Amino acid sequence: MAVYAGPVQELIDELGRLPGIGPKSAQRIAFHLLKLSRDDAARLARTITDAKDKVTFCHLCFNIAEGSGEALCGICSDDRRDSSLLVVEEPRDIVAVERTGEYRGRYHVLQGAISPIEGVGPDQLRVKELLGRLDDEGVQEIILCTNPNIEGEATALYLGRLLKPLGLRVTRIASGLPVGGDLEYADELTLGRALEGRRDVDA
Repeated sequence: MAVYAGPVQELIDELGRLPGIGPKSAQRIAFHLLKLSRDDAARLARTITDAKDKVTFCHLCFNIAEGSGEALCGICSDDRRDSSLLVVEEPRDIVAVERTGEYRGRYHVLQGAISPIEGVGPDQLRVKELLGRLDDEGVQEIILCTNPNIEGEATALYLGRLLKPLGLRVTRIASGLPVGGDLEYADELTLGRALEGRRDVDA
């Protein structure tokens, strides 16, 4: 049953659908937005709409890219990158790795991780697209950089077993990241050391 007037409750409900936003946070944000001036609220709404209109996924690695159709992200269009391929779950993980300054290869974003509880299997991820890039780009090493939690470990194990028979070097970032944590919250030093200490993945 709605507690507030229709539009207010609808705003709270929509905010509550965002990741990491619980009912109390949604209510707090909603009332903050209601206190904004009409110009500030319109600017926020316009910014969200512009992002949806102007931002897409890179057609090669599925990172965030500006444009439409066959748009490439800045990393894929940089020919100074080496032949390694670092596999991450989400575009925000690329930002975390780039901050370390330890990696100069390219990326592939799976757009998620294997999670049977949520009904997410390999077919729901960008695994087929990953396989399609290997020959075209002359990839020498694949670094599995999924989150150090149950879903991330399951994804890395699956990819390791899939990729090892292809004759490529397949490595996994080393420990040093907190188990159960997310890459985006790791500091540069910890993530940099994890990259340096990556290990081969057993098939």
